[in-house]
Amino acid sequence: MTVWMTPPDIGALTAALKNTIGEALDIRFESCTDDSLTASMTVDHRTHQPFGLLHGGASVVLAETLGSMASYLVVDSNKFFCVGIEVNANHLRGVKTGRVTGVVRPVHLGRTTHVWDIRISNEDGKPTCISRLTVAVVPHGEQPPAR
Repeated sequence: MTVWMTPPDIGALTAALKNTIGEALDIRFESCTDDSLTASMTVDHRTHQPFGLLHGGASVVLAETLGSMASYLVVDSNKFFCVGIEVNANHLRGVKTGRVTGVVRPVHLGRTTHVWDIRISNEDGKPTCISRLTVAVVPHGEQPPAR
């Protein structure tokens, strides 16, 4: 059984990143299953820290992009919007070039919060970052939690 209220349209998800940090970092949605969504990001001068490695903050951008879009796809977007309220990341391995790929899966899909697990790996499939994102599900017309 699928977790998605709105079936993921990979092309539309990537197009939604136009004029955002996702576009600037070349994040592209790649695929989905009944309970996961996959996106990748280029590792180059745009995503490097000063020593030529993938910046941890760029990995967090990929993780939060995946989790936020996943939350959007599991709620009725006519009634609710979703905002990240907490993100953490453990950076496991440095990456100098290529693309990293993140896969998001739900940990908890509640009425007012979602918790997502995001696993990011390099082109060899080795883990580079493990992240968790908590998202608030907010009814339209209400203020989101303070960030």
